[in-house]
Amino acid sequence: MISNERPSPYGRRPYQASGYQQTPRPFVQEDTIKTTELQIERKIFTITLKENPRGRFLRITEDAGTKRNTVIIPITGLDDFKRVINEMAQAAEEMPAPKQPPAEEPGDSIGNR
Repeated sequence: MISNERPSPYGRRPYQASGYQQTPRPFVQEDTIKTTELQIERKIFTITLKENPRGRFLRITEDAGTKRNTVIIPITGLDDFKRVINEMAQAAEEMPAPKQPPAEEPGDSIGNR
């Protein structure tokens, strides 16, 4: 027997059970307060201020082709988030510009070097 084929002393995990279905989360009503979209290069960011029974939050969604990522920031952390974003933007402005790679001559390729 291969070592990773040993049975777990804790029994079967729920995801290993045949026919296991995760129960869906109950629907929670969310009200949109304000939304805006921002396109940066090939990515589209949707920033939405929302509210539900648990409180207000900021949802930042990044769409990049077939991939979608979302970050949710509770309104209680928005001031800290804004402070850190401003610090990062200031640090980026203070850094020297990155060095540009030398321009290749026409017809130059890796195979010709």
